[in-house]
Order: sequence, then structure tokens, then C-alpha cells
Amino acid sequence: MTGSRPGDLFKPGDLVNNTYRVEAILGRGGTSDVYRARSEISGRLVALKVLKSEFSTNEDYLLLLTREEEMREIRHDAIVRYSENHRTADGHVYLLIDYVDGPGMDKKLKQGPMSADDLLVICKRVCEGLRAAHDRNIFHRDLSPDNILLRDDDPAQAVIIDFGIAKDTNPGAETIVGNEFAGKYAYAAPEQLAGKTDARTDIYSLGASLLANFRGKSPDIGRNPMEVVQKKAEPLDTSGVPEPLKSILDKMTQPNPDDRFPSAAAVLDALAGNPFDAPENEPLSDATVIVPMNAAAKAAEPAEPITAPPPSRDTAPKTTPKAAQKDSKKGGMVLPIAIGGVVIAGLAGAFALGLFTSEPSLPVADPYRLSIAKAKDTPPRAVGFVPADEIATSLREQMQAQGGTFDLTLASGTIAESWGQDVLTVVDAIDEMDVWRVSLSGNTAEVEGTTTSRPVFDAVMAAFDAGALGALNGEPNLTLEAIILAPEKLDPILNTFADCGPLQLVNRPIAGYGPESPVVIGGEMSSAESRAALANALSAVIGSRPLDLDVDILNTTLCLIESVMPKAPSSPNDVAFYQGDQDNNANPSGEFLVGENPVIDVEIPADVSDGFLTVSVLDVSGNVFHLLPNLNRPDNSVEALREGESGPVSIRVAYSIREAQQNGGLAFRVDDSTLGKSKVLVIHSSAPLFNEMRPTSESATSYSEALLGDDRNMAARIFSLDSRILETLAR
Repeated sequence: MTGSRPGDLFKPGDLVNNTYRVEAILGRGGTSDVYRARSEISGRLVALKVLKSEFSTNEDYLLLLTREEEMREIRHDAIVRYSENHRTADGHVYLLIDYVDGPGMDKKLKQGPMSADDLLVICKRVCEGLRAAHDRNIFHRDLSPDNILLRDDDPAQAVIIDFGIAKDTNPGAETIVGNEFAGKYAYAAPEQLAGKTDARTDIYSLGASLLANFRGKSPDIGRNPMEVVQKKAEPLDTSGVPEPLKSILDKMTQPNPDDRFPSAAAVLDALAGNPFDAPENEPLSDATVIVPMNAAAKAAEPAEPITAPPPSRDTAPKTTPKAAQKDSKKGGMVLPIAIGGVVIAGLAGAFALGLFTSEPSLPVADPYRLSIAKAKDTPPRAVGFVPADEIATSLREQMQAQGGTFDLTLASGTIAESWGQDVLTVVDAIDEMDVWRVSLSGNTAEVEGTTTSRPVFDAVMAAFDAGALGALNGEPNLTLEAIILAPEKLDPILNTFADCGPLQLVNRPIAGYGPESPVVIGGEMSSAESRAALANALSAVIGSRPLDLDVDILNTTLCLIESVMPKAPSSPNDVAFYQGDQDNNANPSGEFLVGENPVIDVEIPADVSDGFLTVSVLDVSGNVFHLLPNLNRPDNSVEALREGESGPVSIRVAYSIREAQQNGGLAFRVDDSTLGKSKVLVIHSSAPLFNEMRPTSESATSYSEALLGDDRNMAARIFSLDSRILETLAR
């Protein structure tokens, strides 16, 4: 379990889409975070995979999450069950996944070696899941110990997770996702470095993962791009692994995909004891590179093969291994050979080897994106692509120096030659600001920053005026934030966006808002879109100050009545909810499911002893129910309601069904015809609010006309108006 941080999208206790109560964060990644949550309706535990806010409108990342959603069509116990994507009112996109309670194989790896018997059980279980996915032409592409969970710590209940992910969810994992390569270097098959993926790729990754767990340590993949590709050309070292696991792993992890098991079904046959051809465990070649077809085609021009010069007298000709002599056309790859250090054909995939140039090439990223940001009182974070090791190292050091994090991937792209150095210059220039963001897509840069310091602002402006952007395109958006923000500057914004009654500044400060002061808005609005527009307008004025929109979203009917309600202050009068179908147990949330029986009490303090109470429910369906007074309970004077009692008093205005059968009071049961938010209104006045008794139920339009027309008792002075939301939900 991971601890909560200030920058997390959700916090333990948050209610997502009125259904899922967040309990903990399970892990963080470059593009998404994973939370454990519990359905308030069914009590079922789920996992929420949430795109970070900066990616929630990015079509590329939405596509990847949508691709993962498509896994819901596969029903197999060895594959985590997926539901569908959702978007919250605040615009956050999340994927609903079954929660698997148990350790990942990465955690088991850190604990030490696993037994061969357990690993054979896991191999069988995972291959059964892979067979189900491969039958639908879905390949994992990133199978590794962290993507295999053991439900209840049982090898026989292994579960594969994270199909189609855009980034690894574990810090420090080097995962490339672009048009060419997806996977972790340590567990990726050699052909993956060239962007080639099929069933045999997943088989290799599973074998490498099982071997790592047998050893109790991750594979050694080298310290530089050249070493990575060289090691990928060699068979994995399975010495010391007992049979039959050794032979099966040897076959699963052959460098040449043609020498592996052709399918997950073939691995299952081998696990069942059926004979198979054992591999010879020879490397592809001293300098074999797996080449993407487009690169191979370019390298093949002209069609005549290139003849290598004869070897020197000191160098004996090398024999081409059998694995490298096989026809590779079936796998859609070319396996070029280097003899005596002379390249016959081809370029590198993934890192590439730089066999024709002194510099290694890298997988192409399109779009080429990098995001570096520092929020208020939060360490900076860098996520995205960089073109060179030295650029990545510099950014990592900057992030680490401030306690920040990073998830950087080496890649090439259509960017300026000075792109990396220009990025470092921009970050150096803006780093002194209180809050800043640098977002790049190719050569286009969005640079934003806010500070309350005039010297810092002037220095940063001077740096950009002097050409800090270099070859990057864009204009910096820098703000010198006032140390004290007058609340009067926010009033026009609130008035503009008030579409469902007035919006207020909660705890309005007389002296204004300081740099750290939160701005809290209360009230109701008609839609999530209106609330988002309000947030954008306020953020442009309040700068980096925290913004808390404590705003309820009401339907059109409720907003209509809100606009004609009498203006009056709130009071200590309160509304309490209970479960009539559960022995009148308290329901502090005010949320009721279909079939439940809401009970409503109005609680008045000791000093309220005169006047009249009018209590109504503005229903989500567009009707108004008058709980007090009504034809069955016409006397709504506080004196009569107290029945001689002093001190605080609770007055029941909506009963349990059993109570209503006994006393004839009003009772409600939630049905599924109309679900959503209703409002309970409590008006305390000096005299009855209306000249005549209103019907127990009427339309919102009729009630609005009564409030504005002659039916209203204009002699009645309104002491207070209080309200509480009651929400009905589907099971």
C-alpha cells in the first residue's frame, strides 16, 4: 500500500461518482494512479485506474485506456476483470477493474527466490490466461512480475493485470510506449525492441519473469544501450534451475522467436508432460540485431547483398548459429548478421545499435511529449520523452534535488537539434517561481508560472526575453500574483456563474486572501459543466491558492425554485436523516438506495421557541411535497411542535412506513423511476408562510408561482432558511 500525497487526484474517504468510496492508493505511475475503492451500493472492492489530470484530455492516452477497457470481453479467472471507463464531474477519467487481494510477483521477487514447484503452477495458470487473450489477438506486451498478482498469495490463483498500459505503474521501471516498443527491458523479448509483438513475445516475457522469481533478483540487462541489445541476443542463464522447469524456461526464452513455443497452448502441452524440441541455447550472433521491417527494407537497397571484406589472418571466420540461419519472414523481421565486426545489413530497433553511425538511434515517439511541473507545496515531477541520457540525467538530478519524481523515457522524434538543452534552459529559468509548468509536444512549448516575488518575476521574464526558449515555439505565460487578494475581485465571477441561486465565498475574509489561503465557494449550480467553467474563471484570478468548490449540482427544477426562494440567512436549525427500513438507524450521508425508506427529522435548538416552520421536499422529479404543514398536520407553530418540551427538540416530518401506518404521517420509499438529488427546505417565519394551506403535493411551477404571487403571506417575516440534500441512488 502507498501513502497518500497532496497531489493525488483522490484521497481516502473521497466518494467517486456517488458510488465508490476511496480507501487507499495502491500505486502511482507516469500517466495513471491506481486506487482501492469500495462500492457504497454493493460493498464490493474494486480498483480504480485513474489517468492523471494532464493526460485526461489526451486522445493518445485515452485510446490506450480504452484499449484496456476492451479486455472486459475476455472472461477468464487468470485475467483481471475489467469494467468500463468513466469520467467524473471534474473531468478525471478512470477505468473500473476488479480488485485482486494478494501480492504481486514483484513483491515476491524482493522477498527472495520462489520454489520451482510454485513457479510451474504459476506458469500453467498464466498461460491459460494468455491463451484466452491470444485467441482474441490481444497481446499483453508488458508481462513482468509486477503485472502478475497472486490472489490470496496462492500460485494457483495467479492473475494477469495491466493489458494495453501506456506506462508502468511502478517507479523506476523503464517502459517505452510508442509506435515501436512497449515493455520493460529486463523482461522484453528481443524482437520487442523493434516493435514486433505476437504470442511468442508474451511467452518470452513470462519465462523471463519466472526465471527472475526463481533467482530472487531481476535480470541483468546491462548499463548502456549496446549492452542491452547484446544481452538480448543471448539465451538466458538457466543454470541451477531444476527440471522440468529448466527445459521449459529455455524453450520459452529463446532469443529467436521461431525457436520458442509457438503459443501458450504449446507451453501448456509441455507442462502436461508432452514432449517438445529442446533448444540448443545458442546466441543469435555476436552482433545480431532485430530490425523493423521498414528499417530493413531501407537497408536492403540495393537488392544485391553487401559483401563483407575477407577476415584478417588473425581472425578465424565465425560460424553462423543455427538459430540465426532460420528464415525469419514468418515473424515479420530480418535478422542481419555481423561477421568479424562488419555489418552485413540492418539497423537497430528500440535503442538500436548505431552500427552505421557513432550515435545510437532510439524508438520514435509521436507525439513527442514531455511534462515538467511543480504545484503549490508539492515536489516537481517530470514525465515523458527525452532524446539523450545526459538530458535525462540532468532532469533527474533537478527533480531529486527538490524531492521530486520522474518517469523519463529515451526516444527520438521530430524535434529541434537543441531541444534537450533548450528544455533544461527553460526549467532552470522558471524553477524559482512558486508554481510552474512546462509542457512540450514536439517543438511547441507551453510555459506557465506564478510567483508573489517581484524580483523572481523580473528575473524569469528577463531570461525569456533573452531567448531561454531557444528553438522551442511558444510564449511564456508568467503571473505576478498579488500577496493579498481582495474578495471583492471574486464577486463578479460568482454573480456571472450563479445559475441556481446565489454563490457565496465561505468564511469570507475581511482582510483578503493570503498566498496560502484557500478560496471556498458554497452554493448550488445547474450542471458539472457550469461548475468546471466557474473553476476555470476563478483559477485565472486566484492563482496558486487552493480552490474548494463546495457546490451541489441540482436539476433544472430545483434551480427554478432556488431562484424564487425568499432571501434569508441560515440558522442552527438542522435536518437529520434515518433509515426507516433499518430500525431508524442514522444516515449521515443523506444517500438512499432503491427500496429504502428515508426518515426525516428537523432539529431545532433550545432558543427557537416561537414562530412557524414550513418544511418541504423539492423532489428530483419536479414535484414539491409539503411535509409541514399539510392537510394531515395543519398546525406548524413551533409552540405546538414542541408539545411542551424545552431545550433542543427533534421534530419528525417524514416517517418510517411502519410509523406512518400507525399515525397517518407521510412516508417515502425510493423507487428507480427517478433518481438523483432532492432538497429538503426548512423555513422559519414569524407567521404562516402562505395565506392558505398548500396541497400535500404540487408541481415545482405551481409552488414557484405561489412564492411569487398573492398566495404568499407577505406579513410573514422570514427568520431563516435552511436546506439539506437528499440523494437517491440505484443499487
